Amino acid sequence: MNIPYSIKEVQQKIEHFCAYQDRCHDEVIQKLRTFKLTTEEIDDVMVKLIADNFLNETRFACSFARGKHRIKQWGKVRIVNELKLRHISSYNITQALKEITADDYEATFEAVSLKTWESIQEKNKIKKRKKFCDALLRKGYESDLIYEKARFLESQDEK
Repeated sequence: MNIPYSIKEVQQKIEHFCAYQDRCHDEVIQKLRTFKLTTEEIDDVMVKLIADNFLNETRFACSFARGKHRIKQWGKVRIVNELKLRHISSYNITQALKEITADDYEATFEAVSLKTWESIQEKNKIKKRKKFCDALLRKGYESDLIYEKARFLESQDEK
């Protein structure tokens, strides 16, 4: 049985939901829909969340980019695509990418690419290169970086 909540109770639940972790607008709207609110009620709750700084799309985008890069070691392409999927504005996406320093990005790419290359047990050089490139493309790194690294690692293997 679904117990209807008052707007005040919903507001408190959603504030807790947003305080626990930065959320994008889409996530919050989706959660609000589970409470069977009208569109006007959802709009009112959203306005209050933004006014009280429980909801901030720039802050969400920045923490999302930092976290996904540092913890999951995603590249910029994947981060941008995931943010676009959540309907984050291009301004906020640009701000988010500034959170990742060039040195940090380079070091992460270096570590991920070496680990990936060494983990592939393929004897056929062409198949190994394809598996390597596919893995790093899925992680969201730029294709030119990947192909350059693949050529370098292949040349190291030949020595």
